[in-house]
Amino acid sequence: MGKLVLVLGGARSGKSRFAASLASAKSKRTAFVATCVPADEEMKQRVAQHRSSRPKSWKTFEEPEDLAGLIAKIKNDFDCILLDCLTLWISNLLLKGHDEDGMHNKIQKMVSCAKNGKAHLVIVSNEVGSGIVPEHKLGRDFRDVAGRIHQFLAHEACDVYLVVSGIPYAIKKNGKTKNYSL
Repeated sequence: MGKLVLVLGGARSGKSRFAASLASAKSKRTAFVATCVPADEEMKQRVAQHRSSRPKSWKTFEEPEDLAGLIAKIKNDFDCILLDCLTLWISNLLLKGHDEDGMHNKIQKMVSCAKNGKAHLVIVSNEVGSGIVPEHKLGRDFRDVAGRIHQFLAHEACDVYLVVSGIPYAIKKNGKTKNYSL
């Protein structure tokens, strides 16, 4: 049965590097799932930099929309699947007019597929709820959808990490969280 790991962090927090180290430690056969659709030269350069930093032995899949379909196809062919990044996927779907319920159904299907496979699924996503309230509705919708999907994934995940300034903090390990509520 596949293990689900969620790695959250802000922009340039080191979350992708940390997730890659988890994938390398767990696996000889790793699939990298890229969700980015680069729209300008600067983003194309970022993608190229990410691509060159990955081990050559990893197989890369580019899937901006149908994550559940891809996971269903490859879940037993790899030891680890590293998905980077979920917030770009959310953005892709919001910009195409998908609603939150539809995205949540897609995420539930992906998680179910992953848990019924043999590969560990490591998901990288941006923690976007710690900033200011976005000025525009699309920005607020993005933040809200990402936050609720993160809550669902954190509940489903065996391990959840928050990466801050390159330092990973385990906030859930082996299905257990430290509960500080009153």
